[in-house]
Amino acid sequence: MTTPLPRVAVLASGRGSNLAAMLEARGRGELPVEFVLVGSDKADAGALRLAEAANIPTLALDPRVYPDRRAFDLDLFARVAASGAEWLVLAGFMRILDGEALTPWVGRVINIHPSLLPKYRGLHTHRRALAAGDLEHGASVHFVTAELDGGPVIAQARLAIAAGDDEHQLAQRLLPLEHRLLPAVLNLLASKRLQWDGHAPRFDGRPLLTPLMLGDEGLRAAE
Repeated sequence: MTTPLPRVAVLASGRGSNLAAMLEARGRGELPVEFVLVGSDKADAGALRLAEAANIPTLALDPRVYPDRRAFDLDLFARVAASGAEWLVLAGFMRILDGEALTPWVGRVINIHPSLLPKYRGLHTHRRALAAGDLEHGASVHFVTAELDGGPVIAQARLAIAAGDDEHQLAQRLLPLEHRLLPAVLNLLASKRLQWDGHAPRFDGRPLLTPLMLGDEGLRAAE
């Protein structure tokens, strides 16, 4: 009897490059999951077109037709639940989530954020890293809690900032690392090597005290 693949929903607001990376990893046999829904708060999001091309059900909800953020998020999460998703990936979903809507999903939602959290939560992370004179930048995947970009960090990819980098160049150089990092973390969830114990993440049965790091051979424990 074939074991069902873990069911995953994805939320994205933009072009969907991280979604594309996950679909490519699945196509290479590196990500054994079933994508059951791709949703967005923007009907013209490129991520929805990618999902349609891959025969994945899509959902577009307009926040402006809801009385408030809470009402939007409660409806959104109800629809995600109705898809049968076990995991939810925020892949460039540019909205702050309501705590009440999120609560039943804590430990089952991950997000990719373009900074070395806890540095630079929120927007304009590349600009802020450059303005601070940082020597390195990066991306983080973390479990999502009601605190903005504040949930436990699972894994990170690090990138040295070059002398000539501007905001756009830094963002473009980081993207290939993001596209490796997110599928690698989702694969750990699918294989159950990464789990949520109700309060914090565990990796291979042990508390994950420091983020895993992305190297040439994939994710590894920080040295």
